[in-house]
Amino acid sequence: MGKLVRLELFNFKSYKGHHTLLFGDSYFTSIIGPNGSGKSNSMDAISFVLGIKSSHLRSAHLRDLVYRGRVLKTSKINDDGSAVDVVANGHTNGHVNGDDNEKANRSDPKTAWVMAVYEDDVGDEHRWKRTITNQGSSEYRINDRVVTAQQYNEALEAENILIKARNFLVFQGDVEAIASQSPQDLTRLIEQISGSLEYKAEYERLQSEADQSAENSAFQLQRRRGINSEIRQYQEQKKEALSFQDKTNERDAAIVTQILRKLYTFQHVMDESSDKIQEHQENLKEFRRNVESFERRLEEARREQVNAAKDVSKVERQIKKQEKELEEKENRLVPIDEKIQQNTSQVATVHKRIESVQKERDEQAKLIAKIEKDLSTVLKAQKQFEDQWKETMKKQGKELSDADRKEYTTLRGQAMAKSSENQAKLENLNRQLKTDEVTVNSLKGKVDAYQAAAEKLETELATIKERRDATQATVKQLSGDIDAKKKEFHAIQSEKRRTAQRRDELQEKRMALLKQKENADDGRRRSDRERRTREMIASLKRLFPGVKGQVGDLCKPKQKKFDEAVITALGRDFDSVIVDSEKTGIACVEHLKEKRFPPMTFIPLDNIKVNAVNTAVKGMSGARLTIDTIDFDPSLERAMSYACGSSIVCDDMDTAKYICYERRIKVKAVTLDGTVIHKAGLMTGGHGPDHKGGKRRFEDADVQGLERALEKNQQELDALPRSDRRNTAEDTVRNELTELEQRLHYSKNELAHFEQNLSSKNKELEHVERQLKEWQPKFKEEDGKLQKTRTSVEKFKKAIAQVEDKVFSDFCKRLGYTDIRAYEAQQGSFEAEAAEKRGQFDLQKSRLESNKSWEISRHSETESRLGSLQDRLKRLDRDIEAYERDKEEIEEAMGSDQDLLAALNEELETLKEKLAEQTEKVDSAKADVQKRTRDIEGRLKAINALETELQKNSAAKFALLRRCRLEQIDVPLSQGSLDNLPNEDNLLHQDPDAMDVDEGDDAELVEDALNDYGIEIDYSKLDDDLKNPDDEHIEEQLQDKITSLTAELEKLNPNMRAMERLEVVEARLQATEDEFEQSKIRYKAAKEAFDEVKAKRFELFDKAFTHIREQISQVYKDLTRSDQYPLGGQAYLDIEEDTDKPYLSGIKYHAMPPLKRFRDMEHLSGGEKTMAALALLFAIHSYQPSPFFVLDEVDAALDNANVEKIKNYIRNHAGPGMQFIVISLKAGLFQDSEGLVGVYRDQEVNSSKTLTLDLRKYL
Repeated sequence: MGKLVRLELFNFKSYKGHHTLLFGDSYFTSIIGPNGSGKSNSMDAISFVLGIKSSHLRSAHLRDLVYRGRVLKTSKINDDGSAVDVVANGHTNGHVNGDDNEKANRSDPKTAWVMAVYEDDVGDEHRWKRTITNQGSSEYRINDRVVTAQQYNEALEAENILIKARNFLVFQGDVEAIASQSPQDLTRLIEQISGSLEYKAEYERLQSEADQSAENSAFQLQRRRGINSEIRQYQEQKKEALSFQDKTNERDAAIVTQILRKLYTFQHVMDESSDKIQEHQENLKEFRRNVESFERRLEEARREQVNAAKDVSKVERQIKKQEKELEEKENRLVPIDEKIQQNTSQVATVHKRIESVQKERDEQAKLIAKIEKDLSTVLKAQKQFEDQWKETMKKQGKELSDADRKEYTTLRGQAMAKSSENQAKLENLNRQLKTDEVTVNSLKGKVDAYQAAAEKLETELATIKERRDATQATVKQLSGDIDAKKKEFHAIQSEKRRTAQRRDELQEKRMALLKQKENADDGRRRSDRERRTREMIASLKRLFPGVKGQVGDLCKPKQKKFDEAVITALGRDFDSVIVDSEKTGIACVEHLKEKRFPPMTFIPLDNIKVNAVNTAVKGMSGARLTIDTIDFDPSLERAMSYACGSSIVCDDMDTAKYICYERRIKVKAVTLDGTVIHKAGLMTGGHGPDHKGGKRRFEDADVQGLERALEKNQQELDALPRSDRRNTAEDTVRNELTELEQRLHYSKNELAHFEQNLSSKNKELEHVERQLKEWQPKFKEEDGKLQKTRTSVEKFKKAIAQVEDKVFSDFCKRLGYTDIRAYEAQQGSFEAEAAEKRGQFDLQKSRLESNKSWEISRHSETESRLGSLQDRLKRLDRDIEAYERDKEEIEEAMGSDQDLLAALNEELETLKEKLAEQTEKVDSAKADVQKRTRDIEGRLKAINALETELQKNSAAKFALLRRCRLEQIDVPLSQGSLDNLPNEDNLLHQDPDAMDVDEGDDAELVEDALNDYGIEIDYSKLDDDLKNPDDEHIEEQLQDKITSLTAELEKLNPNMRAMERLEVVEARLQATEDEFEQSKIRYKAAKEAFDEVKAKRFELFDKAFTHIREQISQVYKDLTRSDQYPLGGQAYLDIEEDTDKPYLSGIKYHAMPPLKRFRDMEHLSGGEKTMAALALLFAIHSYQPSPFFVLDEVDAALDNANVEKIKNYIRNHAGPGMQFIVISLKAGLFQDSEGLVGVYRDQEVNSSKTLTLDLRKYL
């Protein structure tokens, strides 16, 4: 292969004037340059000169590719070298619209050209030049010779440069597009490379022609088969017609024989009946004379029976009255029993309460007795102390002489005189001290009493709280038990309701199933009729291509809500058949007649008359024309317009009434639920179960399914629990719940009492605490005063003691006392001890008496409560006694009423026996009368039966004769004519309201029945063995023969026009045979042409695909191989469907980078996608490779490692037959190329310029 030596540009895009891009003998050339220099324009120049359209070169028109200096001066240059206008001062510089562009700069060039100099394998140069003329068109030259575009492309293709496949170019962005394209896009790419895409249009055209020919041939074959079937059918019908005529004659003869035998039998029976009637009338006169005496006896017995029945009725009324009174008294007992039970329950409750209160009273009495006992003990102890104190004084007292006493008295007087003032004050203080001590002791007693009362109340409160808590626990437990029982009760009721609901559901379901089963037989019959109709329509479609189908099958409501309305609006035309022409419709009608098929309505499209639609309803809210609510083939519009007529579909009845009644628009209004208001104003609503469109077809399997469903339904009903068992459990739980609720009521009452008692005790405790809080400060205050008084007393005592010591000093020395106070102490210590002891006794008595008074008051209160409870108990006992007395009185009254009732029942039995005797007499007399009457009635019945038999046979005879006259059956007659018969049978048309006739009238009726109207039938042709009227087998044999012949005739169902139709069909068969042969020839030719193109397309595609699939793996390995991964990755192509038409299937491209698992292409990284896409491009290029390969910035998304791999691959494959021209900005790629073409922008001349450098000189 050759190589691209150089590229010359003149005024092309950013290149002003003449420029040369020299590639020389380098097989790896890189075009580099800064952004905006115009290096990508060199890619556009190569594409342009090699025939690529301007739309692929970032330009809308060829003129846009011509250099424009003014634009470049005032525009911003993009990275790809294109110019963008810059907006300044509200105007657009370099505007290129219309005349403004022409006048802006007349010096801009109007033409441009690019020339590629190519050197082939033998060293010859080829100059391919493409010029943009002044007119904005392209001019092509080869070696300076003007050629056409086709010749230009052929010259390029001769060097394997394929413009359509673009196997020599990879534009910027193509790599990303190839990496993200779908399997179908990849298939199209391979079709372009292989050239099989050129056969696509022809392939599809020939395939359509072959399919059409095959369909036409199959249609002609099917039509021929249908006509052959018709011919065989008409041949069979011809045989059936001849056989039908023979059997018809035989059946007519059998019918005449049967009629003759029937007429003979009727006449024979009439004669016998007439003779027997005369005999019975003679015997009837004797029986009537014996009946009158027995009727008189019967009347007398009936009068006695009526009197006895009145007596019985009177006693029965008395019994009912007594039973009613007895029932009223029983009803009065019910509330009394309830009150007794209620009061008895209250008595039990009061008894329990009395026991509790009595227990509390006894405890209080015991406490009072204990306090009294303690008080008595204190009094005894005090008396004992007084006695002991007196004895002690006698035993321990010290005796003094009278002189000493006198001296003591004298000295005491002196001391009193000297300390009289202090003594007076001391006495006052002592009095004050005693008063204070009494006050303090009184206050202390009160405080101690209140403290004791508070402690006692706290103890009682604790006891009451314990009992209250226990009662609360009981209430809580009972409430829980009641809730549990209620849940159980509600569960039983819920289960009962659920069972009842389930039973009702099953019963309703059973009724529905029975209704469905009832409709099943009708459904199956309808299904069979519809099946026959569908088969006939299918047959018509086969025989007559113009048959389209039924209206209901050819249209479909646009929305589901219109189903009911559309079906109702179409009416009987729902089942009409649409045909293409009136001729086809007539042929179909003839076919139905020949087949003896029920009539069908046909709507011909060619001459059906369609009335204009009333457009007044258009635009009305809630209404639209029926034809606007259905979808159908536009070719059927005339038929659909006829079927829909002037009907409209309304959303509701109000809209329909408004249109028809208020607006008075003459249309047929149908609502969504199927209700219709007709043009005349009549209204129709509802539909039956056999509604069109929703027909339910019942087959045997449906009926069996219904039977199984009914059986299962019955099993489910039987499996439901019985209601009586549920009622027993419900009553048990209800009784337990009532008992628990009563216990809860009692416990709540007791709890309320505890709460009340606790509240009372709390109030008492609060009162005691308030009193304690009130008296304790007073006690402390008085105690403080007492201490102050004692201090003062001690002070005065010391002053007095000093005086006494001076006065009694000698007296004390002589008697041996330290001082006078020691003397007085010995004599007064016993008095002081006694006084202290007496104070303690007084304090204890005061405290015990206070507690006694408190407990006595509580005891009195308890006694009062106990008394009220006992009074209530007495009242309840009195009420119970009163209720018991009332009950006894009512029961006594009921006993007397029951005795009276028993007496009345005995009297009733006696009267009933008497009535039975009278009834027996009446029955006996009635039996005698009836016996005689039955004899008369028997004779009359016999006569009536004979007359009826006579009239019936006469009527049957003349009805048979009239039938023969109507059906023109030739009955042999000896005399008269069937025309003499009256038009109606008088015997069968008597007045039903006429009075009973007498014997004379009966005779007249018999005479009329025997009238033969002058007709005498000839029975000579009737065989003797057929004249026996009692032999039923003869009639059966004759009837069986007629039935057999009729059945055979019905089975034959001959077509009497079969011979005429046979000739027409045979002629049509010949024409069909010719058309079939012609269709076979056309199909064979179309199939051969299609197979030839198919084979070419497959061969080209398969060859390219096989080559690319084999190359892709090695190319991808070469691209991804490195020192770290010497084996590289794996890649392969796979067709989605294994078929003989691979160009119609998608091709999936799978790539697995080194040491990575398989993933779809969209899950690869950007660099991995680029490497995979480049591998695919190189593999595709290897199939019919062009001599050079131009790559525009394919390394934009690659890192340095992948750029290095691309560089190595290009270096390894660059050489003769494979020239690489790469546009790149990455040094890793272009620094190892063989040659460099540098593109830069010269701002002075406003143009892109190039430099060429051969890097091989620097290696």
